[in-house]
Amino acid sequence: MIATAPGIENMTLDIKQEIHVNAPLETTFAALLDQMGPRNARGEGQPMPMKLEAWPGGRWYRDLGDNNGHFWGHVQAIKRPTLLEISGPLFASYPFLSNVQYRLSEADGGTLISLRHTALGLIEEQHREGLGQGWASILEQTRKRAEAQ
Repeated sequence: MIATAPGIENMTLDIKQEIHVNAPLETTFAALLDQMGPRNARGEGQPMPMKLEAWPGGRWYRDLGDNNGHFWGHVQAIKRPTLLEISGPLFASYPFLSNVQYRLSEADGGTLISLRHTALGLIEEQHREGLGQGWASILEQTRKRAEAQ
């Protein structure tokens, strides 16, 4: 059986989200790193142990212990406290390459986090549907964590 390739419009992804955080820039950036790493959770609030090596070339991966896990990406760029950029396959176990950018800026007495996730590859429909919710959850948890400090 030979499958036909999907059209290019089905092989690209571009998600943009923003959230305002009532906390200083440095506090918000630290909360983001914490949320992307050890405080990461699935949408249902279930812990999802991640490691984020917060330096250029550092890995972002799901740590299952005992040298088991799933590589999600590399830190492509980090400029504390205004930019975290990751490139890699993320959750996908199929041909898929993502670029995720978190840009932070001072705004309205707090911090504005702007997320952009662009990707190219075979994107399963269930993943396409869940991505916006997953990123929104990380942003919301980051906001709560930063505002609680």
